[in-house]
Amino acid sequence: METNLHLSGRTVAGDVQNNLVWKAYEMMKAEFPDVVQPLDIFLHKALPMGAGLGGGSADGAFMLRLLNDFYKLGLDKETLAAKALQLGSDCPFFIYNTPQFAEGRGEMMQQVEVDLSAYTLQLVCPDVHISTANAFSMITPRPAPFDLRTLAQLPIQDWKNNITNDFEQPIFEQVPELARIKQQLYDGGALYASMSGSGSTIYGIFPKDRQAVISTDLNFENYSV
Repeated sequence: METNLHLSGRTVAGDVQNNLVWKAYEMMKAEFPDVVQPLDIFLHKALPMGAGLGGGSADGAFMLRLLNDFYKLGLDKETLAAKALQLGSDCPFFIYNTPQFAEGRGEMMQQVEVDLSAYTLQLVCPDVHISTANAFSMITPRPAPFDLRTLAQLPIQDWKNNITNDFEQPIFEQVPELARIKQQLYDGGALYASMSGSGSTIYGIFPKDRQAVISTDLNFENYSV
């Protein structure tokens, strides 16, 4: 039996062997050749690529976790996180899968307490792909104006004036329709709204049972970043 990766759902670009799920399997097979066996792997993609939601990174990290559990390898989260870092800088986050304050390339993490159970999230994922590499090329790293490790102490109503996503300014200049979506979330009652990662998804945090109405006249056909 050979190992095969079967894809369904949204289209995944690129060679299968470059997929992080495949790389995670290869990593564990190389380290535990007598334990990890050939598999039929089924990956159903629900999150679009280039959306800033960490879909591919989560796939790779959860494959490591799945193999660890399935084969009872006994690896703790710290060890799995170190392996996940070989897949990508933000992959270790999904090993823990809880709110984290990340430093360095994203691999140095400290758990933070954030409770959003009293709110709902509205995500708007427009039909435009944002290249992570291009997004990073448009920003200059600088000290954060607010220490996110103290986020739990800041009322969510004050997040708007204290927490920013550095990717927003250059990306919004390239794709102004994204700025329109963010404003519509605020107009619809969002307590806080932001672009997720390097985009293009925009999210809003709302009181329970609230939701914004997003315009249907948004046009992304001419945008590619």
